[in-house]
Amino acid sequence: MTVRFTVAEHVARVTIDRPERMNAVDAATDAELCRIWAEIEVRDDIRCVVLTGAGDRAFSAGADMKADAGLSGLEYWAAANPDGFGGIALRQSLTVPVIARVNGLALGGGFEMVLGADIVIASTTARFGLPEAKVGRLPLDGGMVALQRLIPRNIAAGLMMTGRMLSAEDAARLGLVNTVVPPDQLDAEVDAWVADILSCAPLSVAAIKDTIRATAHLDPQEARDLRRPALIAALQSEDSLEGVAAFREKRPPVWRGR
Repeated sequence: MTVRFTVAEHVARVTIDRPERMNAVDAATDAELCRIWAEIEVRDDIRCVVLTGAGDRAFSAGADMKADAGLSGLEYWAAANPDGFGGIALRQSLTVPVIARVNGLALGGGFEMVLGADIVIASTTARFGLPEAKVGRLPLDGGMVALQRLIPRNIAAGLMMTGRMLSAEDAARLGLVNTVVPPDQLDAEVDAWVADILSCAPLSVAAIKDTIRATAHLDPQEARDLRRPALIAALQSEDSLEGVAAFREKRPPVWRGR
């Protein structure tokens, strides 16, 4: 398979495994990624996802140009996945947090998948870019609409209109990346973030993600007053009582996700 998918101790790890192609995504890889996201959505044993690419050169170089399906740009746009590149760039139905472990180049669709993550941990060797205009195409699968909402508009426009790449340090300075570490510290840093997520109540985390994703277009008052089902579920959960009880009793909480 071109994607490795494992689940252990409530953590799913999704690894695009085509290092010889810079983890570029062909049709089979795209289909497998979409299948994996759909499976994660219906499982109740997964509380966090780590998305990465195999090897140390690339997170993903985006669409595999050598496996081009022969579609024109207009045909590609018309057939675009509503969930964005790799089924994750624009996905709204996934309730668990996704950490992008960026171990190298994240270009085109690879960058779009990073934009679909909730937390981004990058190696100092990471580089980000949307070079589609250099080959007469457009970042249609999330980049053109998502990037300008995460970093200043002119920076986003400059990147897309020139095909230039953004360093990990600059991405962090712009707020696109949470942490930048040397390559030999990448896994430890990702594991630390995973541990912190697992220390929190899963329904609280799900409600936070849902609220962030669903209310970004609203003003703060409207957003606060929106009664999202995930918010109500968290507030009415057994875990909301367990968290307070554990704090008072000076013990670690036992989360049950209900």
